[in-house]
Amino acid sequence: MSIDRAVLAFAGVMILVSLALSQLHSPYWLWFTAFVGLNMVQASFTGFCPAAMIFKRLGMKAGCAFS
Repeated sequence: MSIDRAVLAFAGVMILVSLALSQLHSPYWLWFTAFVGLNMVQASFTGFCPAAMIFKRLGMKAGCAFS
């Protein structure tokens, strides 16, 4: 698995978890969903993604977007 796919999978899981928590506990968890979405938009413009840096340190192979 490349860093690009890992970042997408991680973001998707975080969004689904926060949506579930917003239904089970508090609607304030939707703020976390918004944070993940904004981080994805920011990464698309700047190429800076903290999750990609972590996955790189864990030894994942580089992809096209994050190297």
